[in-house]
Amino acid sequence: MQADERILITGGAGYIGSHTVLAFRDAGHHVVIVDDLSTGVRDNVPGEVPLVVADIADMATVERVIRSHGVNHVIHFAGSIVVPDSVTDPLAYYRNNTMASRNLLEVCVRCGVRSFVFSSTAAVYGEPAVVPVNEDAPTVPTNPYGRSKLMTEWMLRDVAAAHGLSYVALRYFNVAGADPAGRTGQSTPRATHLIKVASEAAVGIRAYLEVFGDDYPTADGTCIRDYIHVSDLAAAHVSALEHLNSGGDNLVLNCGYGRGFSVRDVLDVVQRLSGRSLDIRRAPRRPGDPMRLVSDPGRIRTIFPWRPRYDDLDVIVRTALAWEAKRIGAPAFETI
Repeated sequence: MQADERILITGGAGYIGSHTVLAFRDAGHHVVIVDDLSTGVRDNVPGEVPLVVADIADMATVERVIRSHGVNHVIHFAGSIVVPDSVTDPLAYYRNNTMASRNLLEVCVRCGVRSFVFSSTAAVYGEPAVVPVNEDAPTVPTNPYGRSKLMTEWMLRDVAAAHGLSYVALRYFNVAGADPAGRTGQSTPRATHLIKVASEAAVGIRAYLEVFGDDYPTADGTCIRDYIHVSDLAAAHVSALEHLNSGGDNLVLNCGYGRGFSVRDVLDVVQRLSGRSLDIRRAPRRPGDPMRLVSDPGRIRTIFPWRPRYDDLDVIVRTALAWEAKRIGAPAFETI
């Protein structure tokens, strides 16, 4: 991909979005962000990167941004991501994820955007019958969050067939960690991701944390997830756009490492690396939570030159702890 491609990143002030902004800026590309700052944080945006505070469902504003910045590629993160919230307020998720994405796609077609990389999720698989799960597995999401993302994948496929927009949909597994250089990290209010929550507890931001269900049919009774470092995930977006820009096929790809860790495994690592004993409390299972989600990442590693740099749970946790310590001005934990 040529340097100085012009890229719109929706949700670029958020957790994964801000890391991806850095990845594209480090590669020499012009980036503009549209983010309504409902969960994103202005301080996550580098000073030289234009930020337009707007809802991506605002078609007029998004079209003005695309045309004024000469955007020819879109990376789409903006949306709602908390599974339990999607169960209690499904219409909000269909509005924020599905309907807003539909509006964004219409603007992309109208403006002649060439390629689109979509932030999808492993939640589209629901409770897979075979683990690790590959991209050919049935998509039977168990919650509105997963369904809202799957609907957007369907729209992308149809828009590509009708209008020639090229796309890659990346199905994330559990994203964690922070930029190893400390430039950004997860600052989302009311974050629910396990490593984020446990790291906050380790530095004293939270008094305790809850384990949602310890009676699953797993080795220690807790859910199992495949954790991927956020900077590796950001690099996957750069590879995806390079693939499309070189004429590659439309793709749906898993983003994970192919190894699962239980909730208890993760908490043990956080306590060991932080040197803190956490107040861990049992809570009921959360509606919509699958028991086990682990990726088969063979396809992305075969098609892209993408190779993870931070494929280690200790590394993921260390960077998360370092970010939380930085946020509150505490002495830094050991970092990589």
